[in-house]
Amino acid sequence: MTEELEQLSNELYTNLTPKQWAAVGFLSLKPLASWIGDCNDRINFLNNWIKDGTPIKFWFSGFFFPQAFLTGTLQNYARRNKIPIDRVAYNYVMRDDI
Repeated sequence: MTEELEQLSNELYTNLTPKQWAAVGFLSLKPLASWIGDCNDRINFLNNWIKDGTPIKFWFSGFFFPQAFLTGTLQNYARRNKIPIDRVAYNYVMRDDI
């Protein structure tokens, strides 16, 4: 067995996300079982988006790179409304009544 396979085996045995997976997956400090659950949830979310069309709400933390999603949303809005993207910004309202 190679050293890389032994490390992988040890990480699986101790419920740690293998470094090889984490290097190409999403950032998470969760143990392996939770990491796999999150991975499955992300795949289901994206598959449903493809199958059913744009969702009415988004699982923001489920995105691999949420900054790109926010930028894309601004670009789509600017294009749809024919305004320069540098004139578009998010407006946040902080609420504590929920």
